[in-house]
Amino acid sequence: MASQDSRAQIHQLLEDLRTPIPNVPTLLTLLSAPLSALNLLPPQFIPYNTRPLPPHTLSIPKHIPQIQRVLLSHIAPTWDSVLAENHASSLLTQYFVPEAFANPSIAAGEVARAAYATLVSEAPMGRWAMGVLGRLAGEYPVDRMFRAVFAGGGDGVVRGRGWEDCVRDLCMVPAKVANALGGGEGVVGGLENGVYFDRMSVRCEELIWSLSLKSSKDALPSIAYLLSKLVNVGVFPPSPPIARSQPSFFHSTLPTIRSRLHPSSPSPSSSRYAVYWHSVILAIPSSLTLQSILTSLFASLSTVEPPTDAEPARRARVRGEAALLKGVVGDVSPDEGELWEVAVSLVLSRSWDESYARIFACWFSGAAGEGSQVNLKVLQAFLESVLDTWSTPEHIKHSLISRHRYTTSLLLLTASYFPPSSPPILSLASSPNFINGIGIYIAHLDASVRLCGMLAAEVVAHMCGRKLDFGAWDEEGSGRAWAREVRVLLKARDADALVGGEEVEDVEVEVEEVITPAATKAAAAAEPPRATFIPTLNGYDSDDSLTGYLSPPSSRSASPTPSELAEIEKDPTLNVGLHKVPRPVYLAQLGELLRGTGTQGKRGMDDPHEAERIEVALGCAEELIRKKRGYGTELDENAVNLVYALMGLQDNFELPEFSEKRQGALNALVSGSPRKATPALIEEFFKNQYSTDQRFVALNAIAIGARELASLPVPPSKVPPERIAFPSKTLPGPLHQKYIKGNKANANTQLSLMMDEISRHALDSNQKEAEHLPAIARERRLRIQKPQRITELPHPLNPYSSLPQPIPQQHTTNFIDVAAEFFILPLISHFWSFLRDSHTREQRTSHHPGRARYRGAGTGLILHPLVLAQWVRTVGILVHAGRNAVEWGAVVAPGALEVAVTIGGRRMSAFESESEDAEDGDEDGDTEGKEGKEASVLTSALELALVILNASLEIDGGRNLGLEHTTLVLGVGEWAGNVFAGLERGLKPQGGGGLHEAKLQRAAAGVVLKVDELTTRWGRSMLDTR
Repeated sequence: MASQDSRAQIHQLLEDLRTPIPNVPTLLTLLSAPLSALNLLPPQFIPYNTRPLPPHTLSIPKHIPQIQRVLLSHIAPTWDSVLAENHASSLLTQYFVPEAFANPSIAAGEVARAAYATLVSEAPMGRWAMGVLGRLAGEYPVDRMFRAVFAGGGDGVVRGRGWEDCVRDLCMVPAKVANALGGGEGVVGGLENGVYFDRMSVRCEELIWSLSLKSSKDALPSIAYLLSKLVNVGVFPPSPPIARSQPSFFHSTLPTIRSRLHPSSPSPSSSRYAVYWHSVILAIPSSLTLQSILTSLFASLSTVEPPTDAEPARRARVRGEAALLKGVVGDVSPDEGELWEVAVSLVLSRSWDESYARIFACWFSGAAGEGSQVNLKVLQAFLESVLDTWSTPEHIKHSLISRHRYTTSLLLLTASYFPPSSPPILSLASSPNFINGIGIYIAHLDASVRLCGMLAAEVVAHMCGRKLDFGAWDEEGSGRAWAREVRVLLKARDADALVGGEEVEDVEVEVEEVITPAATKAAAAAEPPRATFIPTLNGYDSDDSLTGYLSPPSSRSASPTPSELAEIEKDPTLNVGLHKVPRPVYLAQLGELLRGTGTQGKRGMDDPHEAERIEVALGCAEELIRKKRGYGTELDENAVNLVYALMGLQDNFELPEFSEKRQGALNALVSGSPRKATPALIEEFFKNQYSTDQRFVALNAIAIGARELASLPVPPSKVPPERIAFPSKTLPGPLHQKYIKGNKANANTQLSLMMDEISRHALDSNQKEAEHLPAIARERRLRIQKPQRITELPHPLNPYSSLPQPIPQQHTTNFIDVAAEFFILPLISHFWSFLRDSHTREQRTSHHPGRARYRGAGTGLILHPLVLAQWVRTVGILVHAGRNAVEWGAVVAPGALEVAVTIGGRRMSAFESESEDAEDGDEDGDTEGKEGKEASVLTSALELALVILNASLEIDGGRNLGLEHTTLVLGVGEWAGNVFAGLERGLKPQGGGGLHEAKLQRAAAGVVLKVDELTTRWGRSMLDTR
């Protein structure tokens, strides 16, 4: 019964974390209980543990991953900034990175182990999660996680499986971070691929050192698995790294390994360290993995320049590198079958420098260590392998001169470790392979290659006590200088050199000390500061000054006493300004602040905090909306409510940047929830309760949100990108300012500038079929686009199951998927309905006198030229942004083109000026009339038609419009031709002149040219049904 109650209590805790939390103290109470049950609760948060869990009810493997996933999906995106302001972020990060006071505990290691698994499985990885992962990688590295997995008792098989899962999660960190960033910059320190794996390599070497001191043989399979996994992720490259992003195990750890294995300072610990390294190498299960490790180790060795230098310092370096191989790999012998085969094959098959021949010969001799003797048995086996390669006809005929010198040097250096005239040397001289190889070398056409065979024959003959002298060694050319250096080198052995001959730096073992920020603060203060959540007023403190001033007594009244101040504060008429509006963390709270509703009921007009409430809401509206864009359905559930609230706002208090903040919030709503916010915004636009400024805000939001969804340039947001998204790559300052769209103009002119740019592009574009081929590109896009398929989402029967549930991927909405259904067609459909209702209302009131008549084009109404022109520009921007949608050619283009010709060629109101009728009768030009249509409306309608015709010509050459909607196209051409002809005759449109007249004339000419281009191409197939 008790277990059921505790299980229900944990389930209730998870449910409380998933539901909206009213305030910070409630959140701290919920977060404190599990940490207190694990003895991981920081001391400053102990007072908030008011609802503790029963002992031994919380299972870390079962419950902590569930809590971590809830924190990542529900708490961190909403409360991270609020907790940071209240100095309580450490309580949230304690679930992922337990602080220093709890680091050594078993529970802290298990929590960190679960945190790795949870963070690398999160998709997408947020900014907060990435920062936590960076701290986790620094404070809980691989050696600490090894102790966490194998601490205490338990089944060895289960712990082995847990270690494999832990290593897999550790190795996934850089790739997950890179995928989350998408190739951008701004990686959290320590999570870049090269830096992360270099640090992991250092900690891995530290783990091997600590295990060698304990002589822990049971851990060998685990270390072998770790090295195998590092091989798979590329931490053992075959050559030294040349880029910072390329990690290398031995490049990072060899200085430390050298200091621990240096032959000049042997110790029992270094001997155990070398033995343990040899055991680890033998425990590698795969020969391919072993080959990768040895190749990377050989490539990381220090070479000698020049390679045949016989100075004592160079000989000491060769011996030191051979001793390093002896300490890490050990003394290899034919008895160790796989290790012997891999090591010998690497030495003989790869192209190494000649200095490597000296290192390998010294290593295989077994005499590199302090006080070691030559192992003649192993050396003879190695000599036979070298001879087989050196005397191969394919090698002699086809190898490069560098390869010949390497194998010859390796053969002679190996033979030099045998005593003169010893059985192995005599056997070498009389070996058939050696004799045949000498013959093939001498018969070679290249003099440098012949010299290698002659040198080998002469040196081996001298080792056997025989006389053989080819002469001419002192001459120049054909590699004789190299031969002389080799002969000098063979007079002594590198294994006999004194290590002190070369000063080797005593490398300090640099191991990152795992210290958390909390531990640093604890060192400075004996008692950590307790989190406070009530803001204090910073003012003058009388204790700041201890020295008084001699001044005459004041005639002013005495200051109020503390009791009188308390009474004044309680007076509701005097406490204006002391109330602090809390920052919203949920979108529902944001809507309550904007609409003036909440838990205290609807606030009246006399609310003294209304200005502060609106200012706080607008200040965080755009940031909160964009932050919620990728998390669940909260944005879609509150989008319509926020549209109503933002559209109804009025700047009654002259708040700073009121219009910009409201516009940014609506832009974020349209781009973040286009399927919910856009239809609601369109419906609100066609209501008669809004002013011209509010209608402009709605149109701007629709247009800018659509361009943002279509990845087109938009004015920059007021919210810094690092507050809502990952840091992205930016150009240098001048180029960034060049290509970014600045918010220099008034918000009411933004759409006009966008439409001017679009129409200018349509006029300046000279289509070249050989370069673009738009029809083929569109056909190919439609052909290769995969249809959406129905898939089943896995859903466990038990929502509180301990099995990890995959976090859903964030799907980005493209504008072409929502352009027709949620943007363009609803906007046009509502316009036709509004126009019909407006004409009906005008007809019903036409018999009324004076102001009793309804005027659809009155000031502030939708059919007023100022608003109507802005609406047409919005349609043009949407049509241009959605020109790649599937429905564009069949539905969007003809519908929008009909709107353009209707608005530009017909009256929108019965009371519109009658002077446009005089245009048709003014054929002789005797009278100078004025065109009745407003210039701004006429210009925007022509620009809309121009955008549609240009896009149609780019997509399919105008085929669909020309053949399916012939009458409409010809009507547009006739209408634009009449407008252009009237302008040429000198007619002045209302509201024209200057720049507006030039724009109108340019747009009319552009439409005429586009219609002419279309009819020229499809004229024979076009049927006019008028």
